[in-house]
Amino acid sequence: MRLPFFYGWVIVVVTFVTMAIGVNARTAFSLFFPPIIDEFGWERGVTAGAFSFGFVVSGAVSPLIGRMMDRYGPRAVMETGVALMAGGLLLAPLTTQPWHLYLTIGVMVGAGSVCLGYSGQSLFLPNWFNRRRGLAMGLAFAGVGIGSVTLLPWVQLMIEQTGWRTACTAMGIMILVVLAPINLLLRKRPEDVGLLPDGDAAPTATSAKPVSNIVDSVWAGIDWTLRRAMRTARFWWLSLGYFCGLYVWYAVQVHQTKYLLDIGFSSGVAVWALGVVSLLGIPGQIWLGHLSDRIGREWIWMASCMGFAICFAALIALKFYPTVLLVYLMILTQGALGYGMTSIIGAIVLEIFQGKQYGSIFGTIMLAALAGGAAGPWFTGFLHDLSGSYTVAFAIGIGLSVLSSVAIWQASPGKVRAVAGQLHKARG
Repeated sequence: MRLPFFYGWVIVVVTFVTMAIGVNARTAFSLFFPPIIDEFGWERGVTAGAFSFGFVVSGAVSPLIGRMMDRYGPRAVMETGVALMAGGLLLAPLTTQPWHLYLTIGVMVGAGSVCLGYSGQSLFLPNWFNRRRGLAMGLAFAGVGIGSVTLLPWVQLMIEQTGWRTACTAMGIMILVVLAPINLLLRKRPEDVGLLPDGDAAPTATSAKPVSNIVDSVWAGIDWTLRRAMRTARFWWLSLGYFCGLYVWYAVQVHQTKYLLDIGFSSGVAVWALGVVSLLGIPGQIWLGHLSDRIGREWIWMASCMGFAICFAALIALKFYPTVLLVYLMILTQGALGYGMTSIIGAIVLEIFQGKQYGSIFGTIMLAALAGGAAGPWFTGFLHDLSGSYTVAFAIGIGLSVLSSVAIWQASPGKVRAVAGQLHKARG
């Protein structure tokens, strides 16, 4: 059956909904956290450890998810994620011991989130678009921001009215009822349903020869395997860039609210700041994703890293000049620029290591990225405990933002395949 529009946009819509529910279902742990502590009286470190343990699990299974995508495709990966995450949320209300929380919220929800989140979606969505790859991914990943401002307030209201167990059960049911059916619509690549990327028509004998986006034909002609990719400098530059990128992302996300409270801002301002960052991330991801199709992925990654660097600098300055203007600067650069990183995180790897084992390669690189996401909050907190201040930790964040940008420039995806707005480089 032929649709009046490109089926790739169906893939984008399914991804948008999956991200809106799946990613925020994991984030909702921060809402379950206070009532769980109140009910059981466990130490905060023990209880919060379930979420941290989930991050470790996410990193451990990321390469496995990549291999699963290479072999079985997105429907198998997404439905596995739905089963794991829904199962974890439905079993979590039965918790009576800390290890129950580690098994359900940690292992099951953590592993499911890799499938349903940025990592899993980046394994196949880039295949559907060439010219509009950044825009498509920006639109799809904006679902996270929409979900955070619609789903999380609903969860909080349910917790207040009926308790955390009912809210947790409702989330599990929603994942099963909504995500299980719509993810059956997914396909790995447009060729699987007789289409071409971007909905282009199949070439005919009389049609003009399509312009190739390949800049380095020798590199692009290699049949990339994980082992072969790991023997290249580009693989390790990407791993370093992604490690540093997620380090700074989660370091500021986890600690900024407590920091604003420490330097004298009200809880209302601190919570508002975190919410507005997520809101600004929505247009930021879409606009920067679209712009990356015009000027190149490296420039957008650099802009995102610059956003985080300015954000950290503003946080340091707030200690000495606690003004609302600096809070606005911190929010704007973090949300509108920093969050744009997600719209190109899959495109960069695909444009360098395109091939049958792309899933395995991307999953292994994401292992480094998730390690950065786990290290950022922990090491930032460690440095604060050591020095009694966030200044050194935030200064390191600035340095790692710069290092992340340098690493992606060294990997230089634009020197392998040109984006639509830079096709003259391929012609040259």
